[in-house]
Amino acid sequence: MKRVKSRLNYKFPAVVLLLALLMFAFAREAPAAPLPAVDLSIRPADSPDQVVDSVKLLVLLTLLSLAPAFLVMMTSFTRIIIVLSLLRTALGVHQAPANQIVIGLALFLTVFIMAPVYREINDNSIQPYLQNQISQEEAQERGVKPLRDFMLRQTREKDLGLFISLAKMEKPEKPEDVPLHVVIPSFIISELKTAFEIGFLLFVPFLVIDMVVASILMSMGMFMLPPVMISLPFKILLFVMVDGWYLVVKSLVESFR
Repeated sequence: MKRVKSRLNYKFPAVVLLLALLMFAFAREAPAAPLPAVDLSIRPADSPDQVVDSVKLLVLLTLLSLAPAFLVMMTSFTRIIIVLSLLRTALGVHQAPANQIVIGLALFLTVFIMAPVYREINDNSIQPYLQNQISQEEAQERGVKPLRDFMLRQTREKDLGLFISLAKMEKPEKPEDVPLHVVIPSFIISELKTAFEIGFLLFVPFLVIDMVVASILMSMGMFMLPPVMISLPFKILLFVMVDGWYLVVKSLVESFR
């Protein structure tokens, strides 16, 4: 056995060296693939359409750079991610599900909830603008309207009145008259309040389980045993028996209708 092992140990570097030489020989014989060239230059345009296409590309890149902020602050993502995080804390499982799963679920639920709004923006603003049927200013007005209507439906009058008074502006007669820089912060603080209200309701049943388990352990004289260790399986069992994910997701989606 020792001789066999020594032969294998001796032949293994030789085999690796032979394979490396063969790969190097084939690489030298293979024709070199042409590398793409990137040219960024400013030159006179042949027609006005080229300028328009360049401006459209610039606007698109600007929107893509601002997309994460729009997704987080102007959609349902804020409420969903806070509720899911508070639910995980109430269960007592701080790493299950993982952060990637929680964020991914919040993103897909956001896409599902905001799909009608984005469809309206695409039909009334983006597509007519790309087909040169409307101007850029009109496209902005049409695109902002569905998003403003969505945020105003979820915004409390008290929060909206706060920022209207802070902006020192007169009370608008119609929702369309409320500027976007007033609607967005009002919508954000309303979402934060709604998310914490839902999170409080989620905490109540799990808090009852913790109190019951802690009382039982104290009555049995088990002061050194952490109540969280005993209550965690019961909280998970309760959450599974009532189909908790179904109820939470259903409540979140219906809260935006």
